[in-house]
Amino acid sequence: MNPLASQRQAMILDEVERLGAVRVSSLVARLGVSDMTVRRDLDALAQRGLVIKVHGGATSVGGRSVDEPGFEAKQVRAQGEMDAIAHVAAQMVTPGSAVGISAGTTTWTLAHLLRDIPGITVVTNSMRVADVVLTGGIRTPSDALVGPVAVEALRTLHLDVVFLGVHGMDERGFTTPNLMESETDRALVEAGRQLVVVADHSKWGVVGLSTIVPLSDADVLITDEALTPHAREVLGGQVGELVIARAIGRASCRERVYHPV
Repeated sequence: MNPLASQRQAMILDEVERLGAVRVSSLVARLGVSDMTVRRDLDALAQRGLVIKVHGGATSVGGRSVDEPGFEAKQVRAQGEMDAIAHVAAQMVTPGSAVGISAGTTTWTLAHLLRDIPGITVVTNSMRVADVVLTGGIRTPSDALVGPVAVEALRTLHLDVVFLGVHGMDERGFTTPNLMESETDRALVEAGRQLVVVADHSKWGVVGLSTIVPLSDADVLITDEALTPHAREVLGGQVGELVIARAIGRASCRERVYHPV
């Protein structure tokens, strides 16, 4: 490797470790090199197992049950799938209803689609969701407000539907690496009459430190068509409805709905 390439890749790795994710466009501007050069550097770092390449950039390498990428790191992963899931979820919200939204990139995408629905009240513990009621609390890497203040605020509420974003899901349930966020999410779930989990296929098999709720607590799980057959079978037998969002251009639809036997 020539010295210039080595220096660039060291700078890129520093950015990934600091921010959790980088975009090709920002690296081109910062390093003053071509798009192709940046992509070659990312390829080299990915081959060495130092970063994970995603569409438009790269993210840090995690994997432990307490690892939690920052909001920017999550935002560059599976963007198309998140858009499709959010469009399907938004169709479940009726005018005049009270809606709870947890922190997360998929729920943040959903929140933008809810702004045009008249008369709804939105309660959230996400710093990223605009024009909503914040619960208050301690901020986490995923820009959630958690802790006793948030939990106490949520215990006084009665919501029609709660949209829950999760860090991971498997046979053990829906999980997060943050213990306080798990407690706050449970309080949000308990405040709602209906629980809708929004999670793309990449969340399957990821296990956080703490379980938020078991799979069977989800009235609806909206995910995307890249979910594996095994995951569909497991989830379809546990959640109330398993909805597969299939992208069609910029819109999305329900491809299949699974009901437990």
